[in-house]
Amino acid sequence: MTLEITNDMGSIDIAIDVIANIAGNAVVESYGVVGMASKHQVRDGFAELLGKENYARGVIIENNEGSLDVDLYIIVGYGIKISEVAANVQSTVKYNLEKTLGLNINAVNIYVQGVRIINSED
Repeated sequence: MTLEITNDMGSIDIAIDVIANIAGNAVVESYGVVGMASKHQVRDGFAELLGKENYARGVIIENNEGSLDVDLYIIVGYGIKISEVAANVQSTVKYNLEKTLGLNINAVNIYVQGVRIINSED
């Protein structure tokens, strides 16, 4: 599945997996996020951390007449305020997608799939 952008020079097709990878990279770089989780918990295992090559499995992109709805499945760090992490992820993902793709982002929905203790390096 692709997203088509048309301008005065022609059209551009962007694969949904590319958009999901952009969003996934923004998520894992956000403070308080341990990693991405699979949107299919039963099939893929409960709250399994996804690797960089699998971010698309934790992101759902819906195109609603030129504006995107993004659903993100994340795992947050223990002891960190979940609402603050979610708000930070929403604003970061929205900014990165709008800046990179030049599209309107209608909604960024966060689904917290688990809480994990962050391993600290001494």
